[in-house]
Amino acid sequence: MSTSSSSSSAPRKYLDTKTSWIVWSAGVFAYIVAVTQRTSFGVAGLDATERFAATASILSIFTVLQYLVYAGMQIPVGIMVDRYGSRLMIGVGATLMFAGQAVLAFAEQVSLGYLGRVLVGAGDAMTFISVLRLLPAWFSHKRIPVLNQVTSMVGQAGQLLSLVPFAAVLHTFGWTPSFVSLAALSLLAVILSFSLIRDMPPEIRALRTAAGPRLKVTTMLSLAVKEPATRLGFWTHMTTSFSLHVVLMAWGYPFLIEGQGLDPAVASGLLSIFVIMGFLAGPVVGALTARYPVRRSTMALTGIFFSMLCWAVLLSLPGPAPLWLLILLFAALAAGGPMSMIGFDFARGFNPPNVIGTATGVVNVGGFLGALLTIGAIGVVLDMVREASGPNAPLYTLDGFRIAFAVQFIPYLVGVFFMLLLRKKVRARMEAEDGLAIRPLHRAIIENYWSGRKRKNGDI
Repeated sequence: MSTSSSSSSAPRKYLDTKTSWIVWSAGVFAYIVAVTQRTSFGVAGLDATERFAATASILSIFTVLQYLVYAGMQIPVGIMVDRYGSRLMIGVGATLMFAGQAVLAFAEQVSLGYLGRVLVGAGDAMTFISVLRLLPAWFSHKRIPVLNQVTSMVGQAGQLLSLVPFAAVLHTFGWTPSFVSLAALSLLAVILSFSLIRDMPPEIRALRTAAGPRLKVTTMLSLAVKEPATRLGFWTHMTTSFSLHVVLMAWGYPFLIEGQGLDPAVASGLLSIFVIMGFLAGPVVGALTARYPVRRSTMALTGIFFSMLCWAVLLSLPGPAPLWLLILLFAALAAGGPMSMIGFDFARGFNPPNVIGTATGVVNVGGFLGALLTIGAIGVVLDMVREASGPNAPLYTLDGFRIAFAVQFIPYLVGVFFMLLLRKKVRARMEAEDGLAIRPLHRAIIENYWSGRKRKNGDI
C-alpha cells in the first residue's frame, strides 16, 4: 500500500505558513466561483425554458453538455496540472467561465446558449483538481486530508450564491443582468488567481527541475488507470455524488415547483439544505475516515443505500411528498458530497506522487459522468411521458418526475456492484503486500465488543 505524498519533499519552513494560507484561500475562492457558475443553470431552468422555448430534452442538453465537457476534461486536466501547475489552470479556467457566462447572458438562440455552457463546463473542469494539487506543496501531510474536506465543504458555498443572491437578481432584474453579474465574479477570480496563487515554493520547483525528464503522458495515465484503488475511487465518487448533481444542476428546482407544487422561495430554501448539510457532514466524514481508514468504503456504501431508500420511499408515494421527507432526502444526497471525497483518498493513498493529479482526474470523472448520463435520461423520459399523455399535457407533472427519477436506480446499482468488486481486489492486495487482513465489519464489532479493547489502527 503506497501512501506517499509529495508533501514530503517540501522544506518544512514553507509548510503551513501565511503564504500557504493565502495561496489556498485564493484557490478556494476560485472554486467557490466555479461551483456558483456550475449550479446557476439549475436555478435558471424555468427561465431558460421560456427564453429558449425549450422542451425538457432541449433543456437537459444545456446541463448534459456542460457535464460532458467537465467529465471529458478531467483526465487531460489532471495530466496538465501535473505538468504545468495549478496557477495557470485555475486562471485559465476562471477566464473560460467568464467568457461562458458572458455569452449566455446575451444568448437568445439555443446554439449560443449551448456554447456558453460548454465554456463554463471547460473552466469549471480546470478548478477543483488544480486546487487540490496545491495542498501537498504548501501544507504538511497531516493537514492534507482535513483540507481536502474543508476545500470541498467551503467550495459548496457557491451553491448558496446561486440559490439565493443569483436567484434574487434573476427574478428581479432578469436574465441578462444576472448572468453578467456571474461573469463579473469570474473575472475577479481571474485577477486573484494570477495575483496570489503560486504552484509551489521555489526550492521544490528547483528540486523538480533537477529531477530529470517527466513521465510520458501515456505512462502517467496508464499508471493511474491500472491501479485498482483509482478505479475504486472512480466508482465511489460516481455512486455517492451523481444524484446530488442531478438535483442541483438540473431537475431539483423544476421538480420542487412543478412536481411538488412548492413556492420558488420554499424550493430555494430546500435546495440550500445541500450547502448546510455539506458543512455539517464534511467534518464528520473527515473525522470518521481519519479514525477508521479501512472502513471508508463501508461508510460510502452506507450513505448510498440510505439515499436509495429515501428515493424509493418518495417515488412510491401517490401524491406530493411531505416536507420532512424532502428534507431527509436532500440531507442524504448532500452527505454524498463529502463522502465522494473518499474516492480522492483512494487515489492519493495508492498512487505515486507524480501521477496524483492524473489519478485525481480519473476519479473526478465518475460523479459527473454519472450525472450527465442520468440528467439526459431523465429529460428523455419526461418528454416520453408528456407525449404519451396527449398533445395538451403539461411539460412537467408529478407522475412524469416519479417515472423519470426512477432511472437513477440503474447507476446506483451499477456503481455499488463495481465498488464491491474493486474493494475486494484492493483489500486482497493490501493483505498480500502489507499483511493487513481486514475483518468483516460485523465480525470486527462483535470481537471488539467481547474483547473489550479498542484497536488503534482503525480496524472498526
